[in-house]
Amino acid sequence: MGKYKSVMEPSREELLYNAISTRVTDYPHDTEAMRDLMDIAWSLGRDDELGRVMAHSVGEFAQTGMALGAPTARVLRSLRDVLGRSLLFRSWYDVDAYFQYLEWNRDVEKRFYLPRRRQLRPLIDGLQTVLDDEVDILTVSMPPGSGKTTSGIFFITMLMGLFPEKYNLVSAHAGGLTRSIFEGLHQIIMDDYEYQWRKIFPGTRIESVSFKDTYINLGNTKRFKTVTCRPINASLTGATRCNGVLYADDLVSGIEEAMNPERLTNLWMKYTNDLKSRKLDGCKEIHVATRWSVHDVVGRVQRQYDDDQRAVFISMPALDENDESLFDYDFGVGFTTEYFHDMRANMDEVSWACLYMNEPIEREGLLYPESELRRFYELPEDEPDAIIAVCDSKDTGADYAVLPVAYVYGTDYYIADCVCDNGRTGRVDAKLVDILVRHKVQACRFESNSAGGRVADDVNRKVQERGGITHITKKFSQAHKDTRIYVNSQWVKNHCLFLDRSEIPRGSDYARMMRFLTTHTATGKNTYDDVPDAMSMLSDFARRMTRSSVEVFRSPFR
Repeated sequence: MGKYKSVMEPSREELLYNAISTRVTDYPHDTEAMRDLMDIAWSLGRDDELGRVMAHSVGEFAQTGMALGAPTARVLRSLRDVLGRSLLFRSWYDVDAYFQYLEWNRDVEKRFYLPRRRQLRPLIDGLQTVLDDEVDILTVSMPPGSGKTTSGIFFITMLMGLFPEKYNLVSAHAGGLTRSIFEGLHQIIMDDYEYQWRKIFPGTRIESVSFKDTYINLGNTKRFKTVTCRPINASLTGATRCNGVLYADDLVSGIEEAMNPERLTNLWMKYTNDLKSRKLDGCKEIHVATRWSVHDVVGRVQRQYDDDQRAVFISMPALDENDESLFDYDFGVGFTTEYFHDMRANMDEVSWACLYMNEPIEREGLLYPESELRRFYELPEDEPDAIIAVCDSKDTGADYAVLPVAYVYGTDYYIADCVCDNGRTGRVDAKLVDILVRHKVQACRFESNSAGGRVADDVNRKVQERGGITHITKKFSQAHKDTRIYVNSQWVKNHCLFLDRSEIPRGSDYARMMRFLTTHTATGKNTYDDVPDAMSMLSDFARRMTRSSVEVFRSPFR
């Protein structure tokens, strides 16, 4: 809101806009002034910059008036009417406004979009870039049931109304989902009670609809329809072309297909040969999906267009950095933090990372599958032979500082606690000091590469100040990290025991450490390798300590 400034002499409309804006700012319930502003916006048209500014301002004025509390029910109804006029105006070029106005007459608690609006904003912004011709390819990865398909349906109906002479293609992994999308499109354009589509696009003619062939045609009669919906395993030869949007929704059918590399390769061939080949020049491409594998269609599309400035990839995980739900919608229609925590507790780490956190992992190349890890509930009652630790310290950026504490019993190393944190350096260093003192760690080796030497010196000084007993050493490593991680992995699986999943606090550093460890792949790309690297350091440190103790024991007999 505010005054509109033109580079030239202000026009009559600009002067009116500034004067009315000042009036409404002083009197936030003056709906007559707001209506006057909307009348000017309509006279200028939706393609006019000032008209768009006016309509947006009216929407903000109306929302401000409602937020301040309307003095009477009549004023409240009037403010809502003004807001509706603003949204209707903007529905031709603003995805968020279209989604809101499409359900304008539905009961608030029954609407799809409004309860989810705040959380779905990244998805809406992505769709806006497609509408504004800023991108050619958009991929959106979201957890199951989060609203991605319905959002896609809403957006396609917007494109159908705006560009009825274009032809769009919708596909999914199975006929059931594809038909569901078709029926959703049909309901929106035909149901004038629940949806405002015909009010938004009053002059658009519905030329034909086929439930058998699942197509809808608007405007003129034409060979290729405004939208055709077909599953990916159905024949598309001669059925349609696509010069608007190719929309793909969950092309992977499920875990059985995701775990079969040959089936994923066949799926990719179907996508390229049957779907992508339908595209004509200028056609956009939208993929919305729950991720299953690094080799699913979305993963391959992202790798292929990774450097393309006109390709945007959006990933919306179930939980944020504080382990809180990102999909806890209003009116109880979403997923609480407790719901996601329960799902995580009952799933393997790889499935959770793929389906809910949108961090796909190649299952076949996992270096530390959960089934190969040793677990424990409690430490043995006897005193440990030693308590040791290693630290892969944090440098600048998003890398993690990882320090596992191992209680040594013979040849077994019980990983009783850890630090796994990529926060501010001062906070992380304080956690390193605390864990060494608290567990009475006797020996700890820090990797001295990059910032490790400084961190080791600082932590050593602070441990001594607190009366700790830890003997801290530094070691510079020249070994290739990936090689080091791989060659030490078998020792870790043979000798290290990790807390049972039921004993690991949710959202803890230990939970984070186990997620990074059990999802590390030897054949694919890893976002973070700090945890498996720290475990390789522990392997090297432990074996060197064992050799040293053997040499000390044998020396009197030489």
